Formats: sequence, structure tokens, C-alpha cells
Amino acid sequence: MASLLQGRLPISQDVLLMQKGTMMRKVRSKNWKKLRYFRLKEDGMTVWHARQVGGRAKASFSISDVETVRNGHESEVLRSLAEEFPLEQGFTIVFHGRRSNLDLVANSVEEAQIWMKGLQLLVDFVTNMDQQERLDQWLSDWFQRGDKNQDGRMSFHEVQRLLRLMNVEMEQEHAFQLFQAADTSQSDTLEGQEFIEFYKALTKRVEVLELFGNFSADGQKLTLLEFVDFLQEEQKEGDHASDLALELIDRHEPSESGKLRHVLSMDGFLSYLYSKDGDIFNPSCLPIYQDMTQPLNHYYINSSHNTYLVGDQLCGQSSVEGYIRALKRGCRCVEVDVWDGPSGEPVVYHGHTLTSRILFKEVVATLAQYAFQTSDYPVILSLENHCSWEQQEIIAHHLTEILGDQLLSTTLDGQLPTQLPSPEELQKKILVKGKKLSTLEEDLEEEEELETELEGEQEPELEPQFESETQELSPRSKDKNEKKSKAILCPSLSALVIYTKTVSFYNFTHSREHYRFYELSSFSETKAKNLIKETGNEFVQHNAWQLSRVYPSGLRTDSSNYNPQEFWNAGCQMVAMNVQTAGLEMDIYDGLFRQNGGCGYVLKPEFLRDTHSSFHPERPISPFKAQTLQIQVISGQQLPKVDKTKEGSIVDPLVRVEIFGVRPDTTRQETSYVENNGFNPYWGQTLCFQLLVPELAMLRFLVKDYNWTSRNDFIGQYTLPWTCMQQGYRHIHLLSKDGTSLHPASLFVHICMLEALGEVES
Repeated sequence: MASLLQGRLPISQDVLLMQKGTMMRKVRSKNWKKLRYFRLKEDGMTVWHARQVGGRAKASFSISDVETVRNGHESEVLRSLAEEFPLEQGFTIVFHGRRSNLDLVANSVEEAQIWMKGLQLLVDFVTNMDQQERLDQWLSDWFQRGDKNQDGRMSFHEVQRLLRLMNVEMEQEHAFQLFQAADTSQSDTLEGQEFIEFYKALTKRVEVLELFGNFSADGQKLTLLEFVDFLQEEQKEGDHASDLALELIDRHEPSESGKLRHVLSMDGFLSYLYSKDGDIFNPSCLPIYQDMTQPLNHYYINSSHNTYLVGDQLCGQSSVEGYIRALKRGCRCVEVDVWDGPSGEPVVYHGHTLTSRILFKEVVATLAQYAFQTSDYPVILSLENHCSWEQQEIIAHHLTEILGDQLLSTTLDGQLPTQLPSPEELQKKILVKGKKLSTLEEDLEEEEELETELEGEQEPELEPQFESETQELSPRSKDKNEKKSKAILCPSLSALVIYTKTVSFYNFTHSREHYRFYELSSFSETKAKNLIKETGNEFVQHNAWQLSRVYPSGLRTDSSNYNPQEFWNAGCQMVAMNVQTAGLEMDIYDGLFRQNGGCGYVLKPEFLRDTHSSFHPERPISPFKAQTLQIQVISGQQLPKVDKTKEGSIVDPLVRVEIFGVRPDTTRQETSYVENNGFNPYWGQTLCFQLLVPELAMLRFLVKDYNWTSRNDFIGQYTLPWTCMQQGYRHIHLLSKDGTSLHPASLFVHICMLEALGEVES
């Protein structure tokens, strides 16, 4: 069977030449370069590779895996080979998620251009696919895998094998009945449209048919009034349900006559439920919907720890790719550890470890290029400065020369502010967070005198209020550390710190009495946890007027992460994560920042923005309105296999719902498992939760493969904030461990939120 997208695929001369195949060098490092034969398959959606022309080929990647294609000049690896190959012959394929980039060198500039332009054309096509086209592509991929002898048709034996690959266990007799019903040509094989009909029979959604029948008088269609009833009663859409019903019919009803008559067929109803409109994530929370004019400290800020590392903290590789990936996923606070480098050029690496080194100026150039590709809101450059006076001057020079107007080098209007500016006011600006010789007041009031004084000063001494991540101060250790903290800070670098001056933390009383709103402290996860436990309400009040940054313990040498939730509960804004490491913690992090246009800023709840707040994250009590949450886990669709290498293995899926929030709200429940069915498992089980502070709650839907002999294996997950969750019958589109789409894998659930009766105490 040819691709179901055949006829819609963009065909260009470049794509046709890619289908003929090309010998290219696959490059991993300066010393690892291997010749490989790359070819785009006839389906236009898969690239295969072999050691040589005519050799045994295997799939290299799918076009849907590719995020973008970059030229050779943008690759650190290819730049290191500039003396061997012209950079114009090289290009980089960048994948979604955390998969390593693929660097290739063609035999000529022309061949490189063919692949770059052809790949980008196909990537753009896939990116813009509608729901039906994505399903067609998914079906086409499965047909290719099931059609073992590649004759374009499938025998019943091949169909049986395909069912096992698709996670379906079905009685042979029933499978044969479906096969015969779809084989309208009576050729004992399925091809093209016959395979689609077989798939439709296989994926018949009995639970959706039943729901449709509950609201449809004739069982054939939903009239406008019937659909409005459904939207109001089940989906809790409220007063705008009538207008919304017309919009949804126009968007999802496949037949033109149905649109004209304002009715919704079963196919249109299913299309609605499976679309963004029927998603558990409220589509109104996807664009920027929050007030972006409040002070910076009123927002959670997407933050990265040791951004330059793409591996572990001891021997990992330092790379500008770490910054590119962090910025493209919405990070607004990135970290740079700068040390003296050879030839007078500062370098970035994790000091006193075996991590590799990159030039500071390359990091700054990367910031200049990628800082505002995903979001226009400000980027905070957290500068850990370990350099000599001379190289600090180089740092200041690179920041001002390379960033130009992007760098915030003075207050917005030249006046002394009374609070931090807003993300809106700071759009397209990069702020340096670091040590500063003076106060902002002194800078503004005595700028000329200060410049004169500093010009004649060779070695100014710092006060003990500048700490690195390895140092935390207490009042008792102040004198001892005062001597150790004496260092040289270059005035030109100090002058670039405006609204984000780092100071050491002693206690909250000291901060209130001695610090200003533009000064901020960093806390190790251990220190922050202790403060939340001992003085949680003071921490909340502190974070209502000043920024805080939390960073992972130095013991996390494997680049593991902590759970960010407990720090968000106290209003900490910059909770820095090792974004290179996937897992539960990053699922929660990505879940929070999925809202508000993925811009990297999320407005904190009102009770965390009040300097007189009575909220204590460890002992939350009323007046918060407690909520009861009822989740009926109904069914699953097209769940992926855990072990794709084992054809015969079929998953036994169960669903776990996890809630993260204040301590009393943090809990989990799970369904029973369904044996041998990952294709269309049915649970129909209701889980019930009570939440004291729903405004802080994150929900994670986790699908696992039950295994009584060991820990259950991960299948997929989806995490979102309570505040972005839609009620009613909803689909949850599952993501991989890496946070990439597992389309078309999904869960079908019913969500109901009720105000809890009586007072709920922690």
C-alpha cells in the first residue's frame, strides 16, 4: 500500500533525489567519522541508512521525529572539522526531545543543500498536518511494518502478526470475521481502503457510541439543541455553549450538509472529542492568557541549572546545545559558570570536574540567536563568575558587544524603581544576574562620581554578600566567611547587573531589614526545604517581594532532579532543573509551563503574591475552598508496546493518577490492569480525591504495563495544572518519557470537580 498521504506529500526535485540515496559521512566527534548510505523511503516519511549502497538497511529516523535542520556553521562538532571539510557541506538534523543531534557531511555543497531543503520541506509538511493526515500517516507506518513481504497488500497471516505488533490480542475467529468484512475485493488480502475499513472496525469506540446515544434522539446525529445540552450538562461549558456548539460543528462535522443543518454526526462527535477542543487541557490556557504586567517576582520562571551540561555533573559534555535546547523549550533563566581560559578567553564548564569546556563568547552568541525564538519575555543570565579581573573585562565586553540592544544595561527609564519591572516591560531583554559592587541607588544618584572613583581603583573588595552555589552563609559564619569572600570584581561587569543582584541569605529578618527588592538569594534544595519546614510563611512573604532561586544539591552528580512542587508551594520563582534529565520531576515542570503560551512565565496564585499572606505551605488551612475531584478512567487507545523488539508481548495496562501539591493533597490512586490489551483497553473505574489547595495542584496521568515479577514499566504520561483542566468527557494525549508525543496513544476520561462539603483540615 502506498502512503495514505500520497498525492498530498510535497514532491520536489530535492525529495526525489533523496529517494535515490546518497553516501554521506556520519560524524560524532573529530575522531569518529563513518561513511553511510542514507535514503528517503518511497513513503516520503522515513529515512533509512546502510553501511554501503545495496547493503542491509535499517530505519534511521522518521520525518515526524525531526524538529529542524541546521547548516554546518551552527554545529560545534562540524566546526571542529572545518579544516577537513567545508562547513557548507555539513548539516545537522535536530530531533524532538532529548535525542542527540545527527551531524552529516555530504560530498558536495549541492548534495548538502538537496538534503537540507528536502528535509525541511517534509518537516514543515508534517508540522502542519491536520488530525486526519496524522492518523493517515500513523496507519501508513503500521501497514509498512505489517506488510512483511512488501507487496503492497496484507494476507490474514500478516494481519495476525500486525495485531500483535499493535498491542492487540484477539480471538482468531473474530479477527478473521473483521478481515473478511473488510476484504470487499475478495482477494484474501487487504490493500488501501480495505485496510482503513479493517482499522475502523478494530477501533470501534463502543463507549463513545453509548455516550452519543444518550444525547441523540435518533442515534444518527446530534441536533444543535442536543449538542448544546451535552456541552452544558457534561462538559460544563456554561452560558456560551450555544455559540460554542456552532463553532465546534463547523470545525468537526465532516459532511457539508451536516454543517448547513447544524447537526453533528458520530464521526464529527468523535473528531471533537479527540481534538484540542475535547482535550483535558483547556485550550484557553494554551496562548498567553495571564496578566504579564506584574513585577517579575510574582511569576514562576522556567529555570535551568548548569545549562551548559548535556550529561552528568562530573564528566559530562559542555555544549552550546544545552542552551539551545533549554531556550527552545521555554527556559527564561539559564546558568553560566565562567572560569579563566587560555589565550585570555573565558571558558564555561563545571569547575573542579572533568566536564569539557566551551568558550564564553560562543555561549553569548548562542543566547543572542536563540533567546527570543520561543518567547519574547526576558531571559535572566545567571552568572557564576570565577574569573580574574582581566577576563571579567572580556566577559563584560562580549556581553555588551555580542548582545547589543538585547542586553539590559540600565534601568528602563533611568529612574529609581520601587518594584521589579514586569515581563511585559522587559520583553526582548537579557538581564545579567550576578554580583554588584554598589546599590542601584548609588549607580543612579552618583553615576559620574562612581565612574571616576572606580577608574582609579584597582582592586575593590567585595562585601560577604556574594555567594556561589557551593557556599551558604549564616550569621555565625559571617566573620569567618568575610575574609574568604574578598575578591576582585571588575566595575564594567558589575555595572551590567541591574535588577538581579545576588546577595547571601542569612535569615528573613535580615533580608527585610537590609536588602532591596532587586536583590535576590540562591538556596540549595536542602536549605530551601529546611526553610519551608521551619519558617514556611516567612518564605512565602519573602518571595512576594524578592526573587529566590533554588538549585539542585551538589550530590546530584548524575544530573538527577528534585520535585519542584514543594518550592513552588512557597512561591519560589526560579526553581532550577537539570533539564537534560527526563523523568517524573521534569514531567511536573513541563506540565506547569505548558500553559500561558509556553512563554516561561506563569503567574503565581494571589495568596503567594501578598507580602502579608498567612499561607504556610506545610500547614495550609481554610479559607481555601477545598475541592473534590472525581476522575472516571474510561478507556485507552493505541497504547505503544513497552518492548518493541518482542512481537508476541502485549501490554497489561493500568492507569495511575498522581496529584502533587501541598503535602496533604499529594497522593495517588490507580485502576486495576487490563490483561493483554494495549490497543483499546477498557477500565470504567472512578478515582476520587479531595484537595485543600487546588490552585497549587498538578495532576499526572501515568500509564504503566503491569508486571507482577518486577516494577511496572512506563508506557506514557501527561501532566497538567489543576487550573488548566477541563471538566467532562476528555481525551488525554500521552507523551513519552522524553516529553514527545506518542500520537495517537490516548486515554478517555470523565472529569468532575465539586466543592467539598464542610471544612477540610490538613
